[in-house]
Amino acid sequence: MAERPIVIATRKLPPAVEDRLSRDYRAALNPDDSLYEAEALLRAAEGADALFVLPSEKLTADVIGRLPASIRAVATFSVGHEHIDLPAARKRGLVVTNTPDVLTAATADLAMLLILTCARRTFETQDILRAGKWPRMAPTWMLGTDVTGKHLGIFGMGRIGRALAQRARGFDMTIHYHNRSRLPADLEAGAIYHADADEMLDHCDFLSLNSPASTETHHWLNADRLARLPDRAFVINTSRGPVIDEAALVAALQEGQIAGAGLDVYEHEPQIHPGLIAQKNTYLLPHIGSATIETRNAMGFKCLDNLDAVFAGREPPNRLA
Repeated sequence: MAERPIVIATRKLPPAVEDRLSRDYRAALNPDDSLYEAEALLRAAEGADALFVLPSEKLTADVIGRLPASIRAVATFSVGHEHIDLPAARKRGLVVTNTPDVLTAATADLAMLLILTCARRTFETQDILRAGKWPRMAPTWMLGTDVTGKHLGIFGMGRIGRALAQRARGFDMTIHYHNRSRLPADLEAGAIYHADADEMLDHCDFLSLNSPASTETHHWLNADRLARLPDRAFVINTSRGPVIDEAALVAALQEGQIAGAGLDVYEHEPQIHPGLIAQKNTYLLPHIGSATIETRNAMGFKCLDNLDAVFAGREPPNRLA
């Protein structure tokens, strides 16, 4: 009987995922969750059959070109794949897979949380309470804004955008959206389509960015588009950091062009623009859109389903390269 393939897990994974990985493969785990630099990863890959990576591992063309010949597949524990040079992987004949379709609910929940947090200023009020500075109640103290009945613009009406729209309808929000193409009526579900994304901005009490990162969406929300938003508007981003020009966003916040921002992703994460941190009306989370037990397990199992297919000689269900 052939020996089980060797899989290098570059980060500490949820226990259920590590249990299955160890059961079905010869797994090299990372119990300390220490980061692999390129040279350490190349050394660890010697004699291994596959890599189970996260976006923290940058598989550049140079790294891919230097991987040992034994490596047949890379499963990334993410939907995004900007950290992997896919043309280099294809040239080398390396199978690369990702984990789509299992982050939808968790990410849409978080986007709705940020909408509510921005509207009701919950981070600010919690800081006041924890600091023991709760003053006497006053009619004008810490006023937020209603979410119910407001207008939500969604830039990118894929699975997550549609899931967010479903949640927002529970607050009687009017949904506006821009997508590369108009959705069928059953998926649109009464949302108002804007072929011109810029025209949609005029209608946004809240603007949620739910598009993938690409050359077309890089810095899509720039100074000109921020200026088109109403001054009462909040910007929400749970997609990819580079969709926003962060310097322009900081300027818009400082100048009062918009009411605030709720962000889970950043252009140069884990570094965050200091202007975002300095603002009182920014609500910042450390890229936790998929951070639920159920979702992270599902992501890990999808990685393993893809590796199972590769080593069984089948086409993996989520192949990128």
